[in-house]
Amino acid sequence: MKIIDLEVYVVDPTGEGVAERGWTFVHVRTDEGVDGWGEASNYPGNGSLIVGEAIRRLAPFVVGLDAADINRVWHTLFRKAAYLGPRGLPTAVISGIDIALWDIKGKALGRPIYDLLGGKLRDTVPLYANGWFDGCATPDEYAAAAKQTVAAGHTALKCDPFLEMLPFHTAYLNGQISAAGEELGVGIIAAMREAVGPSIEILIDAHGHYNVPTAVRLAKRLEPYRIGWFEEPTPPESLAALRSVREQVGVPICVGERLYTRWDFLPILEQRLADYIMPDVVWTGGISELVRIASLAEAYHVPISPHNAMGPLQIVAGGQAMLTIPNFYRLEHSLHRIPSYQRCLDRPIELVGDALHLSERPGLGVELDLDFLRANPVLGWSNG
Repeated sequence: MKIIDLEVYVVDPTGEGVAERGWTFVHVRTDEGVDGWGEASNYPGNGSLIVGEAIRRLAPFVVGLDAADINRVWHTLFRKAAYLGPRGLPTAVISGIDIALWDIKGKALGRPIYDLLGGKLRDTVPLYANGWFDGCATPDEYAAAAKQTVAAGHTALKCDPFLEMLPFHTAYLNGQISAAGEELGVGIIAAMREAVGPSIEILIDAHGHYNVPTAVRLAKRLEPYRIGWFEEPTPPESLAALRSVREQVGVPICVGERLYTRWDFLPILEQRLADYIMPDVVWTGGISELVRIASLAEAYHVPISPHNAMGPLQIVAGGQAMLTIPNFYRLEHSLHRIPSYQRCLDRPIELVGDALHLSERPGLGVELDLDFLRANPVLGWSNG
């Protein structure tokens, strides 16, 4: 079953052609007529366009290989891109192709991917909710939205309450926040906790915004509200900074959306720098690498909670893997993206309360709507 072609689609699901909203999908075709879909969406700005172009450039390295040899394809791409570095763009390319190959293998064998990974350990995939706060700007608005989200069946909510810092999400400057910004953020979490009660998990995403003393101060101020974790307190490039925060705070630490492959996660686990890890299936190396990272974390009794903030195949691919993982905690779920998910797919993703339900259909269990993809490219890209 030889790979004969890779087609790349960079899509704005809103139909407006905006690159910043782009999702990158990979369509792998074989000489036996079995095809598969993967996702390699990225961020920010033109990230999805850049990854899409990289997939096109690296495609010749895998055309002609056997689609069933997923490990061979993975390592071929990883080593061919070695001089680009072992993380980021190369692993995003690998991720999209790897997911598509698992989809192909499942379709060829007539089984869902989770069966090929050893079978289910659970029947549904527990989720935590992100993106439930769109349009909120005050503690009262966050509290009301949180209460509404819990009423819809969600038991774990994530947000970044430090709104002043959001414009600097990908532009770390001095790592500090103003006193007013700090008070607003703490006030938001206090209001949320009062609104939802003690049994709902509240997870904080710091987006790597802070220097060490600021991260420590914010974590300590949030501790009375029993937060489930403080995510990416410092930029990901410095393990020393992370260690310093870890040693000074009493809240759980989560890291990993900007770590890539098992080699990035090994020192985190060896040095006990995090209570939770959150690799991203479309950034860290696909389903193959996500499972390897999970197994590595299992040996350290560290839970895995994959990052998921891009397109519809990301949540499905992550879910397929997490059905099989003993040390799985929760999968991220971006509520505000559901309408865009459904526009891209042949059938809706089944989400019930705070759980993802996956079918027994072969492969990923969903198909992308090719006509929709072709009709909705981002500006500067031609889809098919």
